[in-house]
Amino acid sequence: MSTWDEVRAGRELLRDEDLLVLDKPAGWSVMGERHDTDLVRLARDAGETLWPAHRIDKVTSGIVLFARRLEAHGDLTRQFADRSVAKTYLAVATGTGLPERGTIELPLSVGRKNRVRIAAPREAITCTDGVWSVPDDAVLAGEVYPSTTTFEVLRAGDDRTLLAVTPTTGRRHQIRVHLAWIGHALVGDPLFTKNPATRTGLHAWRLGFTGPDGVRHDLEAPPREDFDALGPATS
Repeated sequence: MSTWDEVRAGRELLRDEDLLVLDKPAGWSVMGERHDTDLVRLARDAGETLWPAHRIDKVTSGIVLFARRLEAHGDLTRQFADRSVAKTYLAVATGTGLPERGTIELPLSVGRKNRVRIAAPREAITCTDGVWSVPDDAVLAGEVYPSTTTFEVLRAGDDRTLLAVTPTTGRRHQIRVHLAWIGHALVGDPLFTKNPATRTGLHAWRLGFTGPDGVRHDLEAPPREDFDALGPATS
């Protein structure tokens, strides 16, 4: 079991009276776990109360923003809700052949066992000029969440592609599901690979937001060796 001080060591990107920004390791939950990989719980056990302004998946590494005062929390969460936060992820996708830039405009829904999926049959997905979409008449009945992800190819090879990905909308599992349904699932993603041999190839790389004091912060968490080892080899 790691202590709160051990988890924070070398991973704090910003800390003041209002905020804590942490470069979360893959395999740790932001909150909601019943064991010692829950960051909010670990902090609380060490005497520090944190309120997450957003969450990233347990399998995802990278930047997470916490409020250290409840008074600061509401404004931070509103920035995520109104999409004034700038978010960029690094993703290692399986396969090659993606366009240099692309946009995935595929609506999401929640199916059996609370699983996120595209709200249309897979065969209805089309790609035209680097934009993946489905016709309106193919969208399934029920609650549907319009969702948009854009990406840029940074490097490709070895049957893997390194992408810079921006989720314009912030749906649960959005990047993971969007890439999988266009045929380029993340390397090591347990949503789509049973018992993956590696960690998941998703890293919250950059985050831009405005603090309670009105100061704009544009932060970056360079990926660590465990992420870099997944990507296509450099030439």
